[in-house]
Amino acid sequence: RGIFTKYNCKILGTPIEAIIATEDRKIFADSVNKVNEKVAPSAAVYSLDEALSAAEKIGYPVMARAAFALGGLGSGFANNKDELTLLASQSFAHSNQLIIDKSLRGWKEVEYEVVRDAYDNCITVCNMENLDPLGVHTGESIVVAPSQTLTNREFNILRSTAIKVIRYFGVVGECNIQYALNPYSEEFYIIEVNARLSRSSALASKATGYPLAYVAAKLALGIALPDLKNSVTGTTTACFEPSLDYCVVKMPRWDLSKFTRVSKNIGSSMKSVGEVMSVGRKFEEAFQKALRMVDGNVSGFDPYIKPINEEELKEPTDTRMFVLAAAMKAGYTIERLHELTKIDPWFLAKLKNIISFISSLEQMTNKTVTNQRLLEAKQYGFSDIQIATYIKSTELAVRKQREENRILPFVKQIDTVAGEWPASTNYLYLTYNAISHDIEFNHKYVMVIGSGVYRIGSSVEFDWCAVECLRELRNLGRKTIMVNYNPETVSTDYDMSDRLYFEEISFEVVMDIYNLEQPEG
Repeated sequence: RGIFTKYNCKILGTPIEAIIATEDRKIFADSVNKVNEKVAPSAAVYSLDEALSAAEKIGYPVMARAAFALGGLGSGFANNKDELTLLASQSFAHSNQLIIDKSLRGWKEVEYEVVRDAYDNCITVCNMENLDPLGVHTGESIVVAPSQTLTNREFNILRSTAIKVIRYFGVVGECNIQYALNPYSEEFYIIEVNARLSRSSALASKATGYPLAYVAAKLALGIALPDLKNSVTGTTTACFEPSLDYCVVKMPRWDLSKFTRVSKNIGSSMKSVGEVMSVGRKFEEAFQKALRMVDGNVSGFDPYIKPINEEELKEPTDTRMFVLAAAMKAGYTIERLHELTKIDPWFLAKLKNIISFISSLEQMTNKTVTNQRLLEAKQYGFSDIQIATYIKSTELAVRKQREENRILPFVKQIDTVAGEWPASTNYLYLTYNAISHDIEFNHKYVMVIGSGVYRIGSSVEFDWCAVECLRELRNLGRKTIMVNYNPETVSTDYDMSDRLYFEEISFEVVMDIYNLEQPEG
């Protein structure tokens, strides 16, 4: 309407044209084709008849999704005309444009966070891989960073494509690009480009320690990437690609049990209300930590929570991981589970390691479990209470045995450069897969416990309390320690406290940190 021109407003950062080109699915598909890349066969439609006609041309099954909508609102899969008629009627309630895509269910979903300045300096900050295959919305999926199952060639093909596409759109600042990758070949499609900070950006920023929002704001003002300092090391430039010497797992939290008539199935539309982020030196360690963060009543990858249900393995629900654990305990092969779930065999093999270790622990008692076995359990991410359950002991007895035999966690730093440069910020996590601490303990801190994962009835207002507590302590001249694991919060920004532990809020972990730090309050 010429409003910006009329009032002489200059748009900073990414041009409006680029935002329109990435949000309007037809313009987006045409733009991607111009740089010789591919989007999945799709059509933008504006009526039910057009939707049915497009589906006939593309071929069932198809995915329908509303354009200009967040969180997969109004999206779903249709295997025939009747299903599409119902789905499209619902989707048109959210948007006047509907996208009919060829279904790529079962493919891998991979995403890259890319940063570009106004002078065409461009880097990829983080690449992440969904443990759940395509068909489950990224916000509903377990996400692992860095990706674990890509070959070096696949990683670099997708990285080069991300940079090429972002340069073509003219993004200035931060951008997220999502891919569908054929698990049996190097064929891939670009699913979407978000020319803005998204939910994935918050996760990437916390996972790598790279301050994406801060850098994006500076780039929008016209500052070049090489001229910005890496605020984590304090000495190197922001024009670098972070190195990760650890594994990050993001896991969603659902509160579907609070509703009586809601389907427990998860898919292309978001139902989760929060998410957690765990850090470890092994995938198994980070995965079990994440399960406990999501629900304090869960001790880890427990095969006794849910019964085996093959239908639930095929059509994921909010508790599918525990059905998977039960199936593994019952002897299902990795090949059979891959066939049912379409989860990559690498992830299934790692999860099988946990179940195999549970079986070995169940053969022991608190008197026969060795210190070596106890250490191995901790390295696989087992909590004290989890070990106690399997060896028929108590949490305090396991803790006492650990402490007496010096089986204690080490504190490691997230420093963006895998230890190549000294880090000036204390962005920390605990692990048993180490031999030394990255920091020294001088016992002059006050420890603040965060509110954990967002859930229905507990959200950002509780994090505000934690942040205000940190600020007031800082005003009083006190040094602070924050313990929290929610990547969506302000309290887990590394500059809010003097030491940030991205860790579980449980008796075991809080006491481990307390014993190391010996805080004053």
